[in-house]
Order: sequence, then structure tokens, then C-alpha cells
Amino acid sequence: MSSIKNFLELPTDKQIGETQHFFLIRDGFPVSPGHTLIISKELRVDYFELTPSEKADLDNAIGLARSLVESEFTPDGYNIGMNCGESAGQTVFHFHCHLIPRYSGDMENPRGGVRHVIPGKGSY
Repeated sequence: MSSIKNFLELPTDKQIGETQHFFLIRDGFPVSPGHTLIISKELRVDYFELTPSEKADLDNAIGLARSLVESEFTPDGYNIGMNCGESAGQTVFHFHCHLIPRYSGDMENPRGGVRHVIPGKGSY
């Protein structure tokens, strides 16, 4: 389990950008260069607790995160993911969306992408 209860505990100097409803930080345990978290400014447990206004602004936040990544890195693709609930792997119960830059060759066969969150189930 994570050592923080929510991302509001983080120092504000970790923030690299913001929109009306979200702030952005680089992931503390990145899976690739530029891995960014988009975090709700209000404490919401997961995506399903976001308000309609927050959901509308999430697209802006994802676009901003992508721009910030591309100002520093040259990814070849992205995975966008949200863990909603402990069974889905959520460890900090404060809404956050992962923008994970992907690079050609970063894994042997990326086919299926997020379908592989359950080992052995993603092949088709």
C-alpha cells in the first residue's frame, strides 16, 4: 500500500502544470521517461466520482500532459490509464490518470496494450 493517503499531501513544487480541475506531476515511480499523473484538485476517489465539469476538463489535462511530455521527450505512442478500486490496482484513493509515453522497442510485443493488465488474458 502507498505511504500517502492522497496527492494533496505532495509539495506544490512537484506540480508541472494545471488546468481548472487538475494538476500534473511526473510519476514518482515512472514506467517510462515522461510518465505523468493527472490529479484532481478536489479529493475524488476515482474517475466515477468526478463531476461532469471535471470529466470535461480531463481532456484538457490529458492534452496538456501530452504537450509537456513532448516538450522534453519524443515518444512514439501513449497508454492512458486509470485504476478504479483496489481490485483494479488502485493504491492511492485520490483520482489520478496515468499518461504513459511509449517508445518503439520498450517491450518485445506491445500488441494489445492495456488488454494485458490481467496476465495471459490480453492475447487475441
